Amino acid sequence: MPPPGVCMSIMQERHKKEGVGSLANPEKHSNQDFQQLTQYCLARGVRYIDEMFPPDHNSIGDGLLPPDDMSRVVWLRPAKMVQYPDFVVDGLSRFDFGQGMVGDCWFLASIGALTFQKHILEQVVPLNQSFKEDYCGIFHFRFWRFGRWVDVVIDDKLPTVDGRLIFVHSKTPNEFWPALLEKAYAKVCGSYADVNSGTPSEAMMDFTGGVHITFKLTDAPPNLWDLLFRAAKSKSLIGCGTPQGETSANTVAPNGLVRGHAYTVTGVKQVLQGMIVNLIRLFNPWGQGEWNGDWSDKSSMWQTVSPDDRKMCLSVEEDGEFWMTMKHFCEHFVDMDICCLCPDFLDGNSTCHWTSSFHDGRWVAGTTAGGCMNFPNSFWINPQYRVKIGGLSGVCSETQGDNNMLVSLMQKPDKRNRRLVKSLHIGFSIFESGKFPASFFNNNVPVAQSKNYLNAREVMEFFRLKPGEYLIVPSTFKPNETASFILSILSKAETHIQ
Repeated sequence: MPPPGVCMSIMQERHKKEGVGSLANPEKHSNQDFQQLTQYCLARGVRYIDEMFPPDHNSIGDGLLPPDDMSRVVWLRPAKMVQYPDFVVDGLSRFDFGQGMVGDCWFLASIGALTFQKHILEQVVPLNQSFKEDYCGIFHFRFWRFGRWVDVVIDDKLPTVDGRLIFVHSKTPNEFWPALLEKAYAKVCGSYADVNSGTPSEAMMDFTGGVHITFKLTDAPPNLWDLLFRAAKSKSLIGCGTPQGETSANTVAPNGLVRGHAYTVTGVKQVLQGMIVNLIRLFNPWGQGEWNGDWSDKSSMWQTVSPDDRKMCLSVEEDGEFWMTMKHFCEHFVDMDICCLCPDFLDGNSTCHWTSSFHDGRWVAGTTAGGCMNFPNSFWINPQYRVKIGGLSGVCSETQGDNNMLVSLMQKPDKRNRRLVKSLHIGFSIFESGKFPASFFNNNVPVAQSKNYLNAREVMEFFRLKPGEYLIVPSTFKPNETASFILSILSKAETHIQ
């Protein structure tokens, strides 16, 4: 049982100073050391079985499978399914896998994006793993979870029915990295049932530890194409989603798009058709099912462009990937998430980088949980962060975009199982000058704030703030709600935070 309150805070700060939780020295999830466990199994000539995420019904979770299917589940190692299992066959690609019986299209869409960024992918999926040399049934993966990197150990027993994988499966039968990666993420979230529904931004954040920006396509900025084009050329993961249908089921619309479904943005291209046409390439993580409108695989539009453009872009295969115009994209999708290590693509200036700082905090009922500004008598007791923003250098100021500061507020879960976490409505306000008591907040309005208090894992906003001193006040909507949070501040200017 972990020590309570301040003891835990002291331990976390000590770990930070020792580099624990960094990418170079990730925290050991469930205190399981991959190297030690591997050596133990090799020395004794046994296959590893993970006691912390055992091959049983609890790891699948409640309500995911019908009782009849659950009773038929058998956990098998890959060597029991195929004669010559491999971790990776001919590289890692978005075309390697198809979705199974768990509704984790959001996670698989994020994997599709991950396969385009080799350096990030190899952080998440250590490639020096195999079913050959020193094999003993143990694998590991790395995820960024609420401010720290964790190394997650699993065994390779996978849930099957009639000898076939019931969740994510590879199109090459003897390739198992997708199924093992999905199992590791299910372990982090609590069970397979705990990854049933979500948003691409959540998984993309867990793959990168970076920042994510959401664009609502009904209120898209006029330069959305330029932003998307630059993001696609930078080291970004990009996902999007379609609107929900009349029910929560993933029904297929007449245009071929799946309702309430996550997709990956896998490419952007301008083609000449008398005039420039902006095209976006999208991938359905089902591995099949495509848009059938203009610029789809069999569209006659492709006959109106140059043979070079047609050859470069068009692939008439039922693989879940297709092209559509930017206009149709904004009409048929509701939001787009861009996740990156650094949002340089926002103004196209790579010479002046954003710098970031991360701060752990906590709202405690009766002490530091004052609620939003609707509660003036208690708002002032919320945690307060003083930020001093300097001016930009000459070169940077000349090419500065509309915004110069990003503030993100992410709440940490209080339960192991993702589906049991009840997110609070959170937001933040930014004031000019320093830390002040209640009277200051009664007489001053924020110079910037999050648009709404959202019941979400994270809220973030971009701002343009002139050089000076500011006070950032993160809060829950209602007073006396206890929760932990991470406040992230990114800026192109020199920033000092207390």
